[in-house]
Amino acid sequence: MDPDPDAAKLVGLLADDARLAVVAALVLGATDIASVAAATGRSQTEVALAARRLGRGGLVRRDGAGLELRAEVFAAAARSAGEHRPPPEPLSADPAADAVLQAFVHEGRLTSIPAHRAKRLVVLDHLVRVFEPGVRYPEREVNALLAVWHPDTAALRRYLVDEGLLSRDAGVYWRSGGTVEV
Repeated sequence: MDPDPDAAKLVGLLADDARLAVVAALVLGATDIASVAAATGRSQTEVALAARRLGRGGLVRRDGAGLELRAEVFAAAARSAGEHRPPPEPLSADPAADAVLQAFVHEGRLTSIPAHRAKRLVVLDHLVRVFEPGVRYPEREVNALLAVWHPDTAALRRYLVDEGLLSRDAGVYWRSGGTVEV
């Protein structure tokens, strides 16, 4: 196998039921074709063919009938995949705010509402940008906009009002604070 293993190739090797069963049996302590066959309920021929393919892929070392899983290949592939991943798009120009947002926002959704007030303020300032300054929103529309971010719309709405980012009167809300992009 390459010195820089490809995680996608490893996943492809394990996408076959027989090969996956062989790897599982080796992880659980099987050491040869016969013990893998006994552990998986597969024929020795099927195990030998799967082991040969895993060997060509660099996951299994064969010594006659003996088999050894090269677990270090998984770790190397994971490291390599992490190194080649592009950095996430910044959510804020401020590095400190971006660090908070990266911790709490994943794929455009809020994973949790920060308990620490300073972090919560950073997140709320980010969320309030969905509301246009000068526009009045009925509560139902506020809930719909906040539900895109997190299912607990009542908590988000309450935090936004309590922190002065939204104001409300008679069930109508409007943006009254937060950073405005020019």
